[in-house]
Amino acid sequence: MLQLVATILYILLILTVVVVILIDKGDSGRKFAWLLIIAALPVIGILFYFLVGINYRHHWIFNRRHQKYKDFFEKGTTDALNGILFGHEAESLVREDFRPLASMMGRDTYPTVSSGNNFEIITRGRRKFDLLREDIMAAKEYIHMEYFKFGNDEGGKAIKELLMRKAKEGVKVRFILENIANFPIRPRYYNDMRKAGVEVVRFTNPRSHFLKFVTSINFRNHRKIVVIDGNIGYTGGMNINDNYFNRWRDTHLRITGPAVASLQYAFLDSWLTAGATLDRPLIDYYPSASPTNAFPTAAAGKLMQIVPDEPDLPLPMLMYSYEWAIQHAKKYIWLQTPYFVPPEPVLDAMKIAALSGVDIRIMLPERADNFITRPANRAYYEEILTAGVRLFLRQGEFIHSKTFVCDDYLSSIGSANIDSRSFDINYEINTYIYDEQTARECKKIYEADLEQSRELTLEEWSQRPWHNRLAESVIRLLSPLL
Repeated sequence: MLQLVATILYILLILTVVVVILIDKGDSGRKFAWLLIIAALPVIGILFYFLVGINYRHHWIFNRRHQKYKDFFEKGTTDALNGILFGHEAESLVREDFRPLASMMGRDTYPTVSSGNNFEIITRGRRKFDLLREDIMAAKEYIHMEYFKFGNDEGGKAIKELLMRKAKEGVKVRFILENIANFPIRPRYYNDMRKAGVEVVRFTNPRSHFLKFVTSINFRNHRKIVVIDGNIGYTGGMNINDNYFNRWRDTHLRITGPAVASLQYAFLDSWLTAGATLDRPLIDYYPSASPTNAFPTAAAGKLMQIVPDEPDLPLPMLMYSYEWAIQHAKKYIWLQTPYFVPPEPVLDAMKIAALSGVDIRIMLPERADNFITRPANRAYYEEILTAGVRLFLRQGEFIHSKTFVCDDYLSSIGSANIDSRSFDINYEINTYIYDEQTARECKKIYEADLEQSRELTLEEWSQRPWHNRLAESVIRLLSPLL
């Protein structure tokens, strides 16, 4: 009798999970992949589905995490700060054909366009290291930092030592540790920072209550953010380790101006979501909103929009931005990403644009940095090449850039890859720049990378071995889960 009851409960559990998967509003490919796994390995499949499969973006009860931050922010904000982060006046300065994109990305709790910004586009890790070191040493009040990777190597240790030195000098140093991605590094590495006075907070806290831990274990804080004294910000694709400082080709930004407030907004969201606290009023962390601070005029600096995205928000805004830019490109859109496992809406947008005569180019590394990425990227080559998308494989140093440039006006530099994990699961942040001069600069950077790339044609790709085709087809079935 007991065995019969257990069997019935087991069957009901499987049926319940299947129903939950079917009624989910997420990507159909992702749902199909999970159904295949559960059909093949019911017990393991169900366990992994609850741990890493449920798309909490579509479940209102889990959106309360971001709502708590929003409530905290609303209690401490001012009209001036709201104007900088969420005012829509600067949208009118965006070129008319790109204004709908700016408006879409600035909805609700997403920061809007700001004017009066200055920045440097960094394409070499050594340049970033030198600039960041100088800015850290010059910090007077606080340093806020969150990175997906923070290495236990020469470059990582050098930045670590600088943070510890500033903390001992009395500068408030707050550091968000993406502890799952950095699991191989021993806790002692970060405890040294704590002993020196650095506030280190683990983004995923295994000591939190069970429901919160289970529903967040699959999330990764993939953002790269530094905010120094509220006036200087860094963001883009570069992490903190020797791969980025010395070996890989990546793209990053050093920013001054009102857009730094958007980086601060994203950092404080992560900081408080991770369970940390602040020791000063919220407004103290936004010097650009101070009454004594002269608000930049529209003519000074550039138009920028920094867009954070996370699974706690109801809309996948970064995926929408890629879809929109690709669909509305009139002449060209050139993209770079190290990981290319596009959700169906982005893939369809690329194919439609290419078939319509738009110059769609995508640049990927010739060699992947792990054994899963290579067949996962390649699973989509034939489909995009058949539609007329031009595919370039960069040789030599691994390219980690996540960028695009469109129609000599819109440029994007960020942390998000073109895959479901970046668009639906990770905490990400991208910067959009509305400026012709910047677009020309980004186009030149892309063209310099083209000189170290080779174009892959459909004819060449069609001659690959049958066993490669089989591996790619299998990986393609699981691509929504990667």
